[in-house]
Amino acid sequence: MGSKVKLAVCTLNQWVLDFEGNLERQIKAFKQAYEKGATYCLIPELSIPGYTCEDHFCEGDTELHSWEVLEKLLLMEESKHMICDVGMSIIHRGSRYNCRVIYLYQRILLIRPKMACANEGNYRELRWFVPWQKKKTVEQCLLPKSIQNITGQHTVPFGDGVIETQDTCVGSEVCEEMWSADCTNVHQSLNGVEIITNASGSHFNLRKLHVRADIIKVATARLGGAYLLANMVGCDSGRIFYDGCSMIAVNGEVVAQGLQFTLEEVEVTIATVDLEDIRKYRAAISSRSLQGAIETEYPRIRVQEFAMSPSGVLPQFKLGCSSPLCVDYKTPEEEIELSTACWLWDYLRRSGQSGFFLPLSGGVDSSSVACIVFGMCNMVCKAGKDGNQTVLNDIRRLVNDESYAVTSPEKLCNEIFTTCYMASKNSSVATKQRASSLAKRIGSNHLELCIDTVVSALLTVFTAVTGFIPKFKAHGGSNRENLALQNVQARIRMVLAYVFAQLLQWVRGKPGGLLVLGSSNVDESLRGYYTKYDCSSADINPIGGISKTDLKSFILHFTEKYSVHSLKEIVEAPPTAELEPLNEGEIAQTDEHDMGMTYQELSVFGKLRKVSLCGPYAMYMKLVHLWKATCSPSKVAEKVKHFFYSYSINRHKMTTLTPAMHAESYGPDDNRHDLRPFLYNKKWTWQFRKIDEHASQLEELD
Repeated sequence: MGSKVKLAVCTLNQWVLDFEGNLERQIKAFKQAYEKGATYCLIPELSIPGYTCEDHFCEGDTELHSWEVLEKLLLMEESKHMICDVGMSIIHRGSRYNCRVIYLYQRILLIRPKMACANEGNYRELRWFVPWQKKKTVEQCLLPKSIQNITGQHTVPFGDGVIETQDTCVGSEVCEEMWSADCTNVHQSLNGVEIITNASGSHFNLRKLHVRADIIKVATARLGGAYLLANMVGCDSGRIFYDGCSMIAVNGEVVAQGLQFTLEEVEVTIATVDLEDIRKYRAAISSRSLQGAIETEYPRIRVQEFAMSPSGVLPQFKLGCSSPLCVDYKTPEEEIELSTACWLWDYLRRSGQSGFFLPLSGGVDSSSVACIVFGMCNMVCKAGKDGNQTVLNDIRRLVNDESYAVTSPEKLCNEIFTTCYMASKNSSVATKQRASSLAKRIGSNHLELCIDTVVSALLTVFTAVTGFIPKFKAHGGSNRENLALQNVQARIRMVLAYVFAQLLQWVRGKPGGLLVLGSSNVDESLRGYYTKYDCSSADINPIGGISKTDLKSFILHFTEKYSVHSLKEIVEAPPTAELEPLNEGEIAQTDEHDMGMTYQELSVFGKLRKVSLCGPYAMYMKLVHLWKATCSPSKVAEKVKHFFYSYSINRHKMTTLTPAMHAESYGPDDNRHDLRPFLYNKKWTWQFRKIDEHASQLEELD
């Protein structure tokens, strides 16, 4: 009996509610998989409507159009010789489920609902779906008449079943199930399922890929079997980026891996697996065999007329098994460059706008954004030169030139990216030179202007109305005056950014407008160290989910990769907002002095607050041990109280935070990832009293 099978996992860049485009990409994937000889093809989670449609899942139209797309897929000739596995939402007996539809030509084999809904962090699946809770149970699901007319089936199996072909058994789980404590794949493996599929919508996070890879390697190492993971790639039409990297693992080893970051809308990854290797591996594990012998039976949908392996000695001999490989892991700096590039490109090409506008201050944050845009241009140019027609078409539309030839990232950068140094009398010569030098190297269309006349005009209006003239603290003013004068400058820059972004293409005789890019990092957002409605207020922010520490490392990586050695000055310079008067031409203001904490401390506070779920007292209790070598208990108490005071008085800013790509586990995004109140009692009376009491007790012991 033949035992070698060809399996395909597909990475797709789907777009929410783009049923036409989503259909085309699935058709392309199935055709490619069929041409490569696959007999099972797995597509990512909710591939038909796109993930995530959020509250659109509640609309009848979403399910209606999903069934209409499925009609087209059921009629593909390729599905006569290959089991196809797609995703959509389905209402069964009055409840909505996130489902897999597994089918052959004009015949649905099984509708398999998701059994564990993701409902933390970036996910709210229980808002739209219920998980299937009837383990190892299959019911009959009534099909729409349009599907009945194609398949000749009135009802089809719906539930926690597995598919048995002539030569093997295939089971399914969906995304979150592989992360859950009671993994579906364990019970399926013990029950003899040899191939397990996971249609995923696993979002990108810095340093996350090794965890995802380890899960499927460990699962197949413990129990044997082939594990197929198909993931999405690209912007989810919001703050999430999916990083692809679909893979296939067999008996604890990865044997096929797709690209983690790609501009290809469709990528098909194939592996040839010998089922006899799985059977021998499993039978050699005594404990697994004992447990498998008493595992209760799964409902099996038998497809006795279909074999996944070719028959005959010669066809089997020609199939060479895929060998184990080392998973390609990127460094965090490479992940920042490639993930933000893909996310920005998706957003730009789908937004209908024609480029980006960035207020470039010459500091680490805005310089990081400029480097990211150049990295995007480099990635896009390479894809265009490599023959990616979709990318090439998008480039030509953006530059409004159907004959545009891709030559260099600098040239493309000049076409679609405008940077602007908005100086004031508080700006230094050094930051102006840094901004100009970086803009020249990457090729951006660089502007320089002075905002002093606008600031003066606005303050003149205030003085005319009130009769008061506000002063900087350095000139004898109060803290309130000092802060207000800084905010005026910051907000004027935001207004000017939008004026130029809307009108520059008109000035240049080109269609469309420019997307304004923000440049506040995750730590500043957490602390609230920025002006509400300043240059952090933009259309999108590629670094809003990235820490200052990682951004500095990224710039050093960019410096070496693209030979931009002037960037080292930006990394080495003390971070500053440059909103207060200079001291004899030199910068007198620094971010860390203003914040009362270092960026390194901020990163620690952020991780303890969000990832470790620490309130003020719990955070203090952890840090009093972690920092005991450098800080006294009272000093730790002071730092923790200052952080929570600053956090609470500024949390309201999160409600207007510019949408940013999620990249860090402690991101404070108020829309989706970090749901908190924004009106706090800034005194934290009870919590701070407990902290002070404990610190006093410790110091008395010393």
